[in-house]
Amino acid sequence: MSPRDVSVNVRPGDLLAGKYRVERIIAVGGMGVIVAAHHLELDERVALKFLLPKLLERPAAIARFLREARAAVKIKNEHVARVSDVGKLENGSPYIVMEYLEGLDLAAWLEKRGPIPAEQAVDFVLQACEALAEAHSLGIVHRDLKPANLFCIQRSDGQLSIKVLDFGISKLTAASAEQDAMSLTSAPMGSPYYMSPEQMKAASEVDARTDIWSLGVILFELITSRGPFEAEGVTGLVVKVTTEPPAPLSRYLPTVAPDLERLVERCLEKDRDRRFQTIGELALALRQFAPQHSGLSVDRVVGTLHRAGTVTDPGGSSELPPPIASSPRLAPGRPHAQTITAWGEANPRKRYLGSAFASAAAVVVVVSVAFGVMQATAHSPPLRAGADTASAFSAVPPTSAPSPPPSAGSVPTVIPLLPPVASAAGPTPVSAPRPVRVAPAPPPARPKITCDPPYYADANGTRHFKKECL
Repeated sequence: MSPRDVSVNVRPGDLLAGKYRVERIIAVGGMGVIVAAHHLELDERVALKFLLPKLLERPAAIARFLREARAAVKIKNEHVARVSDVGKLENGSPYIVMEYLEGLDLAAWLEKRGPIPAEQAVDFVLQACEALAEAHSLGIVHRDLKPANLFCIQRSDGQLSIKVLDFGISKLTAASAEQDAMSLTSAPMGSPYYMSPEQMKAASEVDARTDIWSLGVILFELITSRGPFEAEGVTGLVVKVTTEPPAPLSRYLPTVAPDLERLVERCLEKDRDRRFQTIGELALALRQFAPQHSGLSVDRVVGTLHRAGTVTDPGGSSELPPPIASSPRLAPGRPHAQTITAWGEANPRKRYLGSAFASAAAVVVVVSVAFGVMQATAHSPPLRAGADTASAFSAVPPTSAPSPPPSAGSVPTVIPLLPPVASAAGPTPVSAPRPVRVAPAPPPARPKITCDPPYYADANGTRHFKKECL
């Protein structure tokens, strides 16, 4: 709706709440108006959202408006527009102060640029899943997801980032009876093109799986610029959504991957028990169709649900797998340092035991060699003073012509290992062998203890903290 189509009683230059100078009107919707304003005290541009004058007499509209502020402020995710303040204008209209966003929503993107490449579309949906994972972990169901509520901005590093807007009709799954009653009377309760069958039948009885349906419709539309259910009027649309199967994705995009087509069809199962049961399951299934950097979004989604303890489906029968780290990047909720086994090395405990056994084996070999040397030298004739003791280990005589007999008093150059035969005159006296000193074996090297990380993992992946690091 254009600002010219409705009276909003706000003009550029107006001072709101004594500190917000209106710069321009950004958009006017069915219930409220958003303006760009300058915060005079902080010297910062902000966005102000407030109700249209005609709705100030409707308590349900005011309650819905304030619910949006409460829901948005609870979610501290970068993919949700940040809320910094709430208040009332001079005419009694409540207002919400939000971060100012520059970009365009995905509905405007489709209108101006046409379909989005599948990989980029999946990346946008995964970013929205990050916001919804935190919302769902807090018990908040959005209930009004559509391309117009997914706002695309460009970050300072040049990457495109999605902000989920308008939690005005969000539902707290643990809401009080008073809140539930308000949900039944407030209207409209979502955009019909993106509403699940159960939301069309009873808006107050939906759970997080209705958001999964909406994401399936959004992904279908981002890729094809068409809807999975098309009809001329709301009545015909309701009939198709509740009774007919969705159009196949390949009808409008023949080159689509069959697995991606089946993924969208699972999001659009009329029986919500047959859909993805959590936003984490959907994120894991989308991972293979996303750019490489989108793996971080998947890790954040799964990590958020694990940290909150919401790892099972509403029926409590399906457990979500643990977070998966992408490349060397760590999944949220895991320690900053990985274990050695995570990088493909052996278990540290097994490596230390192997070193000890190897050292012990080395000691046994050295002692055995030393004992053999002592036995050999015990039967050898005495060596000449100053003779090299290394010659006593020359066991094999030369294969050339035999040497002439040694002269009296000479010492043979080759000493046989066998004991000499006794002569007729009696045995030749043998002096005591010179003791051979064997250097003691060095003590086995103690394994170096490192406390980075302070634990090791066994074969089952269970972490055991090292006593030395406690």
